[in-house]
Amino acid sequence: MGVYVNPGNQGFREMLRSDYVDKTGMIALINETLETTRKLTCVSRPRRFGKTFAAKMLCAYYDYTCDSRSLFDSLEIAKSSDYLTFLNKYMVIYIDISGFTSMLRVENGSIENLLPTIQESIRKELLQTYPYLDESEPLPACMLRCVKEEDRKIVFIIDEWDAPIRESTDTSIHSAYLDLLRSWFKNSNLTPKVIAAAYMTGILPIRKDGSQSAISDFIEYPILYPDGYASYTGFTESDVRLLCDSFGCDFTAAKKWYDGYHFSGCESIYNPFSVMQAMHNRTFRSYWQKTSAAESLTAYINLDFDGLQDVTARLIAGEAIEVDADGFENDFTSFKNRDDVLTLLVHLGYLSYDEGSQTVRIPNLEVEMEFKKLLKSNSKNDNWVRLITQSRKLLEDTLSGDETAVAAGIDRVRCSEYAPTYYNDEQALRYVVKFAYIAGLDQYTRLEELPSGRGIADVVFLPKKHSALPALIVELKWNKSADGAIAQIKNRNYPAVLMDYGGEIILAGINYDEKRKQHKCKIERINR
Repeated sequence: MGVYVNPGNQGFREMLRSDYVDKTGMIALINETLETTRKLTCVSRPRRFGKTFAAKMLCAYYDYTCDSRSLFDSLEIAKSSDYLTFLNKYMVIYIDISGFTSMLRVENGSIENLLPTIQESIRKELLQTYPYLDESEPLPACMLRCVKEEDRKIVFIIDEWDAPIRESTDTSIHSAYLDLLRSWFKNSNLTPKVIAAAYMTGILPIRKDGSQSAISDFIEYPILYPDGYASYTGFTESDVRLLCDSFGCDFTAAKKWYDGYHFSGCESIYNPFSVMQAMHNRTFRSYWQKTSAAESLTAYINLDFDGLQDVTARLIAGEAIEVDADGFENDFTSFKNRDDVLTLLVHLGYLSYDEGSQTVRIPNLEVEMEFKKLLKSNSKNDNWVRLITQSRKLLEDTLSGDETAVAAGIDRVRCSEYAPTYYNDEQALRYVVKFAYIAGLDQYTRLEELPSGRGIADVVFLPKKHSALPALIVELKWNKSADGAIAQIKNRNYPAVLMDYGGEIILAGINYDEKRKQHKCKIERINR
């Protein structure tokens, strides 16, 4: 069993000894491409979304030096008609590129040595594995000789393919690295003779060369458009339901914390690492902060391209933002506008992307907590500081029952750049109210259109465990009255939503009079 050459099935065997969620159906997709013009596949997804698990699974399936039938016979891939046709039939070269970059850092080596280190490591292991090879021959010649002597081609599996792109700002290294990949996978003297298939995975899609992929023969399935690989991008909702049943955990809580990635023709996708942590710990919390990409979310937002901080306020308030993802150059440095930064945040998992509407949003409570940290951070953006300051004042006025000040505060947000362009219905008022109370998200969990009693409460702010603040129920009206909003809260028993809450509840009715261009507010307090 080698490190880079024919690594065997031990990695996958260890996965099966854990609480393995069957993703072997993905193998059938790769089998369809073997030794065809579609044999080069790149699947990119955020960190902690199972990339390395998939790579180890493929190693175990294709490596001819081991017998993996007992590992796969009970799994989904065994139902495929070509399951045995390709099982353990190929040489495998497996490379974890991030392992090489980490090794160079530990040894105080330069990343400029990355490419020769990768090539020489593979070549040396080929020489050890196949003694008939000539030590003087370069890596391509060694691969050609192995394929001829063993009468079987190579399946390349490359994990964290984009590590050099992410970890170095030196574009000359990027170019040299891409040239290396081209020499393996876009070389008419080598690729058709040696490569049965290649599977690359990382966070970023392949870097662009102009407007096209720098390695154009690869078929890409990025997190933006995973297509047939969508259900293998993370855990599906069905997966999570089964896990919750198995571990005795609350599925509704799991959905709130870790759901939020949606793709056409596929169930909701969940963050697999966080789900498994929650299952084993029997606790739903944010595991993102301990495992997210090393890049700072705050640093990206503070770039403030085209008012990016203002857009972030809209995202935190729950709005979906239109994004043009096509201009992103698939690296961490070539930002031209806010769309590029938002697209990067999709690849990092901080935002989810809806292909139909071409919008992004914060996917779930776990990631929302990371964004909320921005509310506490110091910012040089005047609009951002003004919004947070006004929002804190509005919350204080609401809690103190100052109806006039609350109406004036809502008016100020309505007249700011955070309001919808068309302020013409109750939904527009809802957006304004969410922005207006954005500073309260540190103390409250915001729930919208929550069924309660005999109706649906518009917006409920439920105090977090550490908060001493009262609960807040907000009812919105358009061209009616604030008193009518309060009456509706009472008549429809909206406080029933806080049945298990034992503290004070503030009821706030907010109405907008379209003719007078004026907000009115009515506030009452009740105790449970």
